[in-house]
Amino acid sequence: MDFLLDPNIWIAFAMLTALEIVLGIDNIIFISILVSRLPPEQREKARRLGLGFAMVTRVLLLLSLSWVMGLTADLFNVFGQGISGRDIVLLLGGLFLLYKASHEIFVEVEARDEHSPDQTAVPSEAARKGLFWGVIGQIAVIDIVFSLDSVITAVGMVDQIGVMIAAVMAAVGVMLVAAKSIGDFVDKHPSVKVLALAFLVMVGMALTAEAFDMHVPKGYIYASMAFSLAVEALNIRSRKKRLAAAGQ
Repeated sequence: MDFLLDPNIWIAFAMLTALEIVLGIDNIIFISILVSRLPPEQREKARRLGLGFAMVTRVLLLLSLSWVMGLTADLFNVFGQGISGRDIVLLLGGLFLLYKASHEIFVEVEARDEHSPDQTAVPSEAARKGLFWGVIGQIAVIDIVFSLDSVITAVGMVDQIGVMIAAVMAAVGVMLVAAKSIGDFVDKHPSVKVLALAFLVMVGMALTAEAFDMHVPKGYIYASMAFSLAVEALNIRSRKKRLAAAGQ
């Protein structure tokens, strides 16, 4: 138990936890967007299952570090460009994210009435279960991609496997607390939802570029998204004031 008194352990734990939370933002947004398609009574269960799967995936990858790091070795070359197992996972995940986010933007902007969850037709129990597990399946696919990138980042920061696992579990705990609030806010404001989907498009592009060794610092993506959200927050406040004034 002496290692618990080592300040370096706690500093590494705090830094890695913070990084895992930041890297998990895109995961939370993706889960929130997908969960919004479910009936209200199923959303919390889907969030917990999605984030739970994210934690299990990260822990399993951490326990298989030799295999994970082996994914960085080139398997073959395409036009002189080495392609590794990690590159393939990132490419497939990036393309999936690009497709899913673009499709959701189309549904939100162009086909909202056709895909509205408030339709009068009540889906059957089998249809509800199919939709639920379909959402969980999509969350599981993208969780693997985000987890792989997260674990490789963690390996570069910390040597102790126990610290990595503790940081991942702490980060997922924070995300579990924040996920519902973020999801409700995104679902309540359609313009913010479109911004969040645009953010996922950028993440998908970054993952695809990363597969070809073109690194795009996520800090740039987060900074641009934070600026867009700040502007939209001002717009939301302005709209509320106008509505309040009109109601007087």
